[in-house]
Amino acid sequence: MGYLLRRLQRGDSIALPHSRPMTSVGPRCHELRVNDAGMAWRLIYRIDRDAIIVAEIFGKKSQKTPQMVIETCRRRLREYDDACK
Repeated sequence: MGYLLRRLQRGDSIALPHSRPMTSVGPRCHELRVNDAGMAWRLIYRIDRDAIIVAEIFGKKSQKTPQMVIETCRRRLREYDDACK
């Protein structure tokens, strides 16, 4: 996961199978996907002009992202945006 985040920070574009858009969270939001030790790990992030904003990290147990995770990400990104105004 750290390697992929570093690539994002350098401005690299990452596509499937390691990253996919998460339009359900918001614009410029994506999900990093890493499988390790029998667990599917996910990191929801947003690409801003000057930063990669990490909204949530969780172990995924089903195909669908839980609605609670999506709502948490939206809230955290909204709070981040409000603090940066």
